Amino acid sequence: MEKAFLKNIEAHQGIIYKVCKMYRDTKEDQEDLFQEIVLQLWRAFPHFREESKISSWMYRIALNTGIAIFRKNTINIEFKKDLLNNTVQNNTREASENEERLFEAIRTLTKADRAIIALYLEDYPYKEIAEMIGITENYVGVKVSRIKEKLKTILKK
Repeated sequence: MEKAFLKNIEAHQGIIYKVCKMYRDTKEDQEDLFQEIVLQLWRAFPHFREESKISSWMYRIALNTGIAIFRKNTINIEFKKDLLNNTVQNNTREASENEERLFEAIRTLTKADRAIIALYLEDYPYKEIAEMIGITENYVGVKVSRIKEKLKTILKK
């Protein structure tokens, strides 16, 4: 069981990192949240029934953990003037700056909107997003459109 778990974590660690970047703004807080998500995944792994894709299941747990931790530790999101403080490894400087700006904009959204846009950015179909979040497929489309407009407005500043 341990080998299967570690294999899944390694294969889908990008999911966890994205959720961490959406719910935490400092590298240290992101690392703490990553560890908490892995712990929650480990606790839930024996109960995974394979009724959905492992990536969908991991996203659901990661998002729920991120939201729960966010509620416990409400923090003020500070916008950094120096976007290079938290650059992503192995990317160009411009790509890192753009990605960081996007994550900063996403962190200003409500926790529900962050969950929806995270799944949308991972190319999940509206139907799967609706099932994971608990809203209708049509409402997912409406929310995604509204979230995109919010992000465009934020990023224009």
